Amino acid sequence: MKETEPDFWVLEYVTITKDPRTDLVVAIGGTEKAADILQRTGGFLSAPGPRGDYHRLPHGLPVEQQRRKATAASHALLAAGHSVHLDPTLNMLVAPDGELEAALRYLAGLAERASAAKTSSAVAEVLTEVAASVHGLLPLTREVIVRAWTAASDLQGSTPGERPDPIARLGGTASSLSEAARVILRARNHAARTTQPPATTPPPGRAQSPVSRRR
Repeated sequence: MKETEPDFWVLEYVTITKDPRTDLVVAIGGTEKAADILQRTGGFLSAPGPRGDYHRLPHGLPVEQQRRKATAASHALLAAGHSVHLDPTLNMLVAPDGELEAALRYLAGLAERASAAKTSSAVAEVLTEVAASVHGLLPLTREVIVRAWTAASDLQGSTPGERPDPIARLGGTASSLSEAARVILRARNHAARTTQPPATTPPPGRAQSPVSRRR
């Protein structure tokens, strides 16, 4: 009996995620039934895309509203029998403490890797995690500081030249983090190029002479 490939309901699959370029929450995939659920339960809007229609939440929604609507829509889709991938950053049911614990475990793991490093390349790998240009710890921390600096200035209604000293210093802190990342990357590059020292040879006094070896 010849076996045939099963029919997969690929079109039933829906991905709900946040586009990093526009910060819009978009839903891709699904059928007309899924589109109806997205519109009714999540407030998604239909929009034309280069590969067909997709759905997105309206512009300008606060982050918490984005998460609430995306979570509600994903659970409604699951209840209706659709397969759904919901971006973890949009899932309201994920406990914030879990994310904090994961971050602390990651930092503790980096410290342990640095302590246990036996080669320069292992040290370079740890320093890369700290200062990598896009996803390094220092550049990401700098981004947080810059956004907090901007928000604090806007909330106080101050212009760049009139910012209170504690707020103004945040800008200098962001610059210091950038410089620190550059210093660490230079050290990382040096460590990555460093060759490991050759194996040590026994002291000259203990080496056998050719004559003694012949005996």
